[in-house]
Amino acid sequence: MRADLRMQKHYDLVVAGTGVAGSTVAKRCRKAGWNVAIVDSRPFGGTCALRGCTPKKTLVQAGERLDRWRHLAGKGLRAEDARIDWPELMRFKRSLIDPIPAAREAEYAEAGIECYHGEARFVGANALEVNGDRLEGEKVLIATGARPATLGIEGEEHLANSDDFLELSTLPRRIVFVGGGYISMEFSHLAARAGSQIHVLHQDERPLAPFDPDLVDRLIEATRELGALCLCHRVKAIEKTGSGLLVHTDGDGGPFAADLVVHGASRSPNIEALALDRAGVEAGKKGITVNAHLQSVSNPAVYAAGDVADAPGPQLTPVASLHAEVVAENLLCGNTRSLEKAVFASAVFTEPTLAAVGLLEAQAQEQGLRYRALLDDHRERIAVRSIAAPYAASKILVEETSGRILGAHLLGPFAAEIINVFALAIQAQMDIDGMRSTHFAYPTGSSEIFAMLSGG
Repeated sequence: MRADLRMQKHYDLVVAGTGVAGSTVAKRCRKAGWNVAIVDSRPFGGTCALRGCTPKKTLVQAGERLDRWRHLAGKGLRAEDARIDWPELMRFKRSLIDPIPAAREAEYAEAGIECYHGEARFVGANALEVNGDRLEGEKVLIATGARPATLGIEGEEHLANSDDFLELSTLPRRIVFVGGGYISMEFSHLAARAGSQIHVLHQDERPLAPFDPDLVDRLIEATRELGALCLCHRVKAIEKTGSGLLVHTDGDGGPFAADLVVHGASRSPNIEALALDRAGVEAGKKGITVNAHLQSVSNPAVYAAGDVADAPGPQLTPVASLHAEVVAENLLCGNTRSLEKAVFASAVFTEPTLAAVGLLEAQAQEQGLRYRALLDDHRERIAVRSIAAPYAASKILVEETSGRILGAHLLGPFAAEIINVFALAIQAQMDIDGMRSTHFAYPTGSSEIFAMLSGG
């Protein structure tokens, strides 16, 4: 043992990361009688609870409500004074989020899980050093999530990230978002409705590649009504000036002036500080290389879960939850469970909301499937007209031979909830007749499913 280490302690399991995956596995193993330690360099709670899903949805739903209120102006609602008070909204967000770390740590203490605060790095095949303490585990779980990817551009140090945006006490007048993924699209819609001038700069011809192109095109139209969405603009440099920032791209129309530039491009596995090579843990650009049991292929004592694991599935909280179930069962029962194929619904909380589950048309074609694409515009439906929503559409992919639902793609005010019905149908391999025979409460967003499956 190194002379400068303050303490050496042995555990059945050491977990790095206190998000959904790390927390679930730690609690399951502790409940089974294991001696467990958990480590995080940031406040306990993980990305989803503190810096992602929960605070984001708290903020963006204010934009959603404001948008719907404004759509009903002159139709029974007086919307002249409707606005977002950003400082007040942030205080509300903090009232929900700030108590989480202490509450999470109290849960661990009550369960008998030992907590460590600090950066964890390997100092052996199954040993981590945290602030000079050596934690040895029979097993180690890495669940440290993801971080904004390094873009390699001049002036990158001037980029704010999504964490910074979620902590803004005041909203800047001019905001440029780099990249056309979830973060940029959701935050730009919120910022524009809160009064900022926004530009979204995306390097490709279409943002949101995992979603249906036809519906994305409609969302592009809605985004351009709020501000500028500039496609085929690769950011080359960010320059600090006396009056703010300038964003230089290889597209036309720049440079773009801003008071804040937000990194909304890709994210990378958060593994750089772990010193994986000291433990012989193989990893690549997509994260720790794992087998079907989410176990390191090069060090059997180490498992990985969530965004840090190079495993099938998008970077979503439900994926991390599934990983946690698989890892916990394998730790407790000895690699009895493989990571199975699963159905994951996802949503982009813009206004209108975009949601998807199952196959895209391109994926169905790659698999050689024969299908029908039922594309439907919902703007004249009573559920949509009653709230004066300007965008609402769906595309449902149905297999010709079996009638199975292969994919569902929704845009509009009810998309984030209805998509879960389609996720259940796809998971259960329900066919189109089975869905049509289901009777939903009327009038609701879900009651439009029958019309979606009729193609109009």
